[in-house]
Amino acid sequence: MLIQIMKSKLHKARITYAHLDYEGSITIDEELMEKAGLLPGEKVQVVNKNNGERLETYVIVGERGKRQVGLNGPAARKGMVGDEVVIISYALMTPEEARTNKPKIIILGENNDVTQTL
Repeated sequence: MLIQIMKSKLHKARITYAHLDYEGSITIDEELMEKAGLLPGEKVQVVNKNNGERLETYVIVGERGKRQVGLNGPAARKGMVGDEVVIISYALMTPEEARTNKPKIIILGENNDVTQTL
């Protein structure tokens, strides 16, 4: 049996833009993706701390060093520029693997700079 376990999390990310006229997804700075172990196209859950909205979408690689976190397409209706979100990725694991799993937790500051890695 496999269970879904948190693989990584970008905590306190700030939305830097919302672009409605797009197919749909979340754009994340490439450097932040690497730190969290996220891959292009990977499914993530986005939880908006400002309005309680939750959505599932896939990751698009953003420009390295720009600290962008952008909502695209229908996801753009789920948040506004400046909203604080948590971006969570999950992995399927056996219960045995899950017991030793150590998720990457990246805490971000106001400008999406990494302030702490857990």
